[in-house]
Amino acid sequence: MTDADPFTDAFDGPMYVVTVASGGQRAGCLVGFASQCSIDPPRFAVWLSVANHTYRVACTAEHLTVHLLHRDDRALAELFGEETGDRVDKFATIDWRPGVGDSPVLDELRTWFTGRIEGRIEGGDHVGFLLAPVDVCPPAAGPPPVLLRYRELRDLDPGHPA
Repeated sequence: MTDADPFTDAFDGPMYVVTVASGGQRAGCLVGFASQCSIDPPRFAVWLSVANHTYRVACTAEHLTVHLLHRDDRALAELFGEETGDRVDKFATIDWRPGVGDSPVLDELRTWFTGRIEGRIEGGDHVGFLLAPVDVCPPAAGPPPVLLRYRELRDLDPGHPA
């Protein structure tokens, strides 16, 4: 990952793994651009790089699954952030199951939701996918988890082709 500029460097949002299946293909990637964007109805937007294999699969998909990363999930962040689905089957060495629309749900990640793609928003080198939640695995009761944040992954080298 590279530093964008002093303005965007100040942001240190949570990190996610987004997974998708369509046309007999599975894909997933590390995402730092994502946010709830509506309360009623509930909506969430996730932004995928147009250079990414996951983006190409998502273009024909009906659902995406968004997994929230906790601090102890760095190994999965590395797998989904530094490898590319153009060359590697990221799902070959981890436990997962098909969820709604066959979108992969990663067994190791405990907070996730699958959203129906309601729309797409052009945004430069990323495209936003507007999601309506259809299946949710909320955080467990108890103290909130410590989230894995952008600053902790700045040293990763993106796996997708430049």
